[in-house]
Amino acid sequence: MIQLLVSKSQSLKSDVLSGLTVALALVPEAVAFAFVAGVEPLVGLYAAFMVGLITAAIGGRPGMISGATGALAVVMVSLVAQHGVEYLFATVVLMGIFQVLAGVFRLGKFIRLVPHPVMLGFVNGLAIVIFLAQMKQFQFSDENGVLQWLQGEQMMLMLGLIALTMAIIHFLPKLTRAIPSSLAAILTVTLLVIGLDLDARTVQDVLADMTGNPAATIAGGLPQFHIPMVPLSVETLKIILPYALILAAIGLIESLLTLTLIDEITETRGRGNKECIGQGVANVATGFFGGMGGCAMIGQSMININSGGFGRASGISAALFLLTFILVGSSFIEMIPVAALVGVMFIVVIGTFEWASLRLWGKIPRSDLIVVVAVTGVTVWQDLAIAVVVGVIISALVFAWKHASNMSFDIRDEYDTKVYVPNGPLFFASVQNFRDHFNPKMDPPEVIVDFKNCRVMDHSGIEAIDALAERYEKAGKELHLRHLSPECRNLLTKAGSVVEVNSSEDPKYKVADDSLA
Repeated sequence: MIQLLVSKSQSLKSDVLSGLTVALALVPEAVAFAFVAGVEPLVGLYAAFMVGLITAAIGGRPGMISGATGALAVVMVSLVAQHGVEYLFATVVLMGIFQVLAGVFRLGKFIRLVPHPVMLGFVNGLAIVIFLAQMKQFQFSDENGVLQWLQGEQMMLMLGLIALTMAIIHFLPKLTRAIPSSLAAILTVTLLVIGLDLDARTVQDVLADMTGNPAATIAGGLPQFHIPMVPLSVETLKIILPYALILAAIGLIESLLTLTLIDEITETRGRGNKECIGQGVANVATGFFGGMGGCAMIGQSMININSGGFGRASGISAALFLLTFILVGSSFIEMIPVAALVGVMFIVVIGTFEWASLRLWGKIPRSDLIVVVAVTGVTVWQDLAIAVVVGVIISALVFAWKHASNMSFDIRDEYDTKVYVPNGPLFFASVQNFRDHFNPKMDPPEVIVDFKNCRVMDHSGIEAIDALAERYEKAGKELHLRHLSPECRNLLTKAGSVVEVNSSEDPKYKVADDSLA
């Protein structure tokens, strides 16, 4: 049975009302991302519906909202421009298959490798991206199709309605929680604009600007099953495979990072591998029903959580409300003032940005600050996937450098024998430090290297030990190696004969080396 709620104490009413709020905010986002990808608005809306519905039902994180996203759209645009939308549908299906495989092979666990400074940069960067994305709502197309900023009374009205929306969202929860404050704000501002006949930009105006058609609408029918019309050939695979791999990676990274963020906010734990499978199944399905694919949406997920939508019913109801808007409610949705939706997103920006990170200067290592700033900047400048990879690489290099610098030696003489006791991990970054401590020409005839306080981490460490044995052999000295794990002994080629085996004292651990596989 599908778990509709996180726990019995959660309210189905809160989930449904939160889902309605999310659905209202999904419409302009899905349409905008569809145009970024170079496809029709309904392609984005169908993706938001199907991906949102399936991931909410079978994914690994109740309360998380998925749909068409900008991070995926910017990758799709070149594929659509060069080969057409049918190739996009085929790519989305293959993307989904890769994501399912990632879940089956339990690759979701690797999200644990993302350090906390990368997470800080991730949320800060996305908050800035969400904020900058709202700036286009302050623009309109003139008679020549050139974008112009709102001026005078129009700009003042826009800012006033945004401020009213944000005020309602902020203060209403102090009076009542019977209705999500975001939903109440959208309804209040919409009724105010209609009742006072204010000349405010609406969702309809945004559609007209995007399409160049004053009569543009989000109205449509049910998604229809559709096998992508592409040749089943190796050439087709060559075209769609690179895009599918990139889209699958971006989608999973954004989804798993959003899952981790919501875990922290709700103090619960989602299931990363199950979310990979849910995202994959959703994308396979949407590819066969004319959708552009999608992944988790941090902005809409934050709206959902802040509105009290913690259960699966919130995501399911959001998707069903969105479908209802497409089928029968398009005229009502198109009347919503854009200012109300912008105000909701500004509240999301304020809640998403990790303001505490601004107080970290001088309180955490400089390397961590560099990671936070780098990930934030690359997220805004390029995209999330590149930013996370950059952050993880910087963090890994800093980690390796620190541990390489921490290797030390205890050296003592025992009669005619010299004993070396290395302390710290022996791996690629510390092997030079390890080598520099030995001088075979100056050492006595018998030397002992005791690894009781040193763990050999990788093949570079194994090679360093082999090379050390060779150096002492050439110098005519006798070398003894103590307290190496069985895996280390198995991997040594030149130094195997100088290892002293003590089954009761030798450590047992694995070495990161392909030879063991």
